[in-house]
Amino acid sequence: MTDPLRWHRRPELRRPLVVVAFEGWNDAGDAASLALAYLAQTWRAEPFASIDPEEFYDFTETRPQARLSDGRTRSIEWPEVELLSARIPTGPAGSTAGPGRDAILIRGVEPQLKWRTFCGLLADVARGYQAEMSVILGALLADVPHTRPVRVSGSADDAELATRLGLSHSRYEGPTGIVGVLHHALSEAGIPSASFWASVPHYVHQVPSPKAALALVERSASVLGTSVNPLELRVAADEYERQVSERVADDDDAAAYVAQLEEADDADGPSAEPSFYADPERLAEEVERFLRRHHGEG
Repeated sequence: MTDPLRWHRRPELRRPLVVVAFEGWNDAGDAASLALAYLAQTWRAEPFASIDPEEFYDFTETRPQARLSDGRTRSIEWPEVELLSARIPTGPAGSTAGPGRDAILIRGVEPQLKWRTFCGLLADVARGYQAEMSVILGALLADVPHTRPVRVSGSADDAELATRLGLSHSRYEGPTGIVGVLHHALSEAGIPSASFWASVPHYVHQVPSPKAALALVERSASVLGTSVNPLELRVAADEYERQVSERVADDDDAAAYVAQLEEADDADGPSAEPSFYADPERLAEEVERFLRRHHGEG
């Protein structure tokens, strides 16, 4: 049987952290995939492996694409999951989580088949590189207004990691998606993981949301112990909000509905989060303390 994991090269990585985002159900407004694409571009990530799609995709659901080069030569572009490596830039002054670390970035379309085998492959790669932690990005549709700051919720399976990062300790029971299965596979491999979910307004779900992507980039960068200055995303986020506001203003019913959402959001006030979320250095230090203890005990 052919190994579905295809190695293009085998990079040497230092204390890597894993960042994952899948296109599909977990990616409302393309926010998670946009966030990971931004990190990959900013960190100049380079592919080192991919997963053959043959075993994991229903091609009637995720169809391959026909492409023409030079207007004549036709080729088939198959969906695949790509693994990239990058060096995490040095974090803010005083940060201890950024320097001396690399990242494994995993991106691609959510598969339809053999989730257990698929996630086991990714967990094996992470374990083989002695990855110390993973961050899984997602986005969901919610009753939130596009005019307010994006709410990002987070959870972790490890109780200590959840406490240090101010996340909820996941106690969910019920049907799960690829993110839940990957969380479990990483946990079985001894790799603690956290997930961050950005809330995307359901009334513009068909429009990519750089605003939600920006929120995920900033949150994940804080956990990874590096600073970011995503100017392009900020400009795109401002333009997104302006365009959506113009569309809403042209529809009286939509404008009234968004006004209701704004009132409800203002009444709720800012979400309660630990104070160190406003301090990337402190958050990075909490991550580093957890990793030292976790791997010291391991």
